[in-house]
Amino acid sequence: MPVPANHFKRALAAGVPQIGLWSTLPDPYVSEIVAGAGFDWVLLDTEHTPTDVPHMLHQLQAVSAAVPANAARPTSAVVRPDWNDTVLIKRYLDIGAQSLLLPFVQNATEAQAAVRATRYAPHGVRGMGGSTRASNFGRTRDYVAAAQDELCVLVQVETREALDHLDEIVAVDGVDGVFIGPADLSASLGHPGDPGHPEVRGAIDDAIRRIRAGGKAPGILMLDEARARECLDLGALFVAVAMDLQILARGAEAAAARFQARNGDARSGPVAY
Repeated sequence: MPVPANHFKRALAAGVPQIGLWSTLPDPYVSEIVAGAGFDWVLLDTEHTPTDVPHMLHQLQAVSAAVPANAARPTSAVVRPDWNDTVLIKRYLDIGAQSLLLPFVQNATEAQAAVRATRYAPHGVRGMGGSTRASNFGRTRDYVAAAQDELCVLVQVETREALDHLDEIVAVDGVDGVFIGPADLSASLGHPGDPGHPEVRGAIDDAIRRIRAGGKAPGILMLDEARARECLDLGALFVAVAMDLQILARGAEAAAARFQARNGDARSGPVAY
């Protein structure tokens, strides 16, 4: 049994844009629902959620079980650990994550450390785990030799310092893509909470062009549809255009508001129909 193909990695290498959903609701039931919606990829976050490694195992299993709507292939899972940490990377890889987004990478040295954490010796420092879920519990005989070919390493740049070192980060061998974090970047550039500020927009546009020119895949989370399409036109290849928490929160608020408008204020008491 071969190592499972990483369709997400292969699409990025081929220059095929991948449209994704950002998932911050840490429940396997939710993971299965959003993975079946028809997106190319879904980001399973642990940096800003209460998810931990054992819980992520169940989320990955749920994504694998999902049947995507009108899709030619299953939705790919991208896991974001809460830090660019060798031990965390090892644990997420062992439970079967094939694509990782490592946050707050500031320079080439940190990007190289991320890559080395995904490689077995002599090319890296990933510990030999034996019969893990990643190797189908030891049934994938060539897992150690072939694993890195199907692992996708994405690093996240989200500060002025990271942009200053962007070309060196992009040049790191083994980095498949560079994700631009618009929220933290806006704060670092002096415009917290305003990723649409002209200076921030300009920095993002420039970063997308530089990443693509360096032969790597640029990525971003952009919930504004018009701006997301602009980023795709600039050359971004993995773009998250929706977030499950936002869909639930804003959808619930909109439904409540429709009835509050009809009845004055629905909180004043029950209304008989």
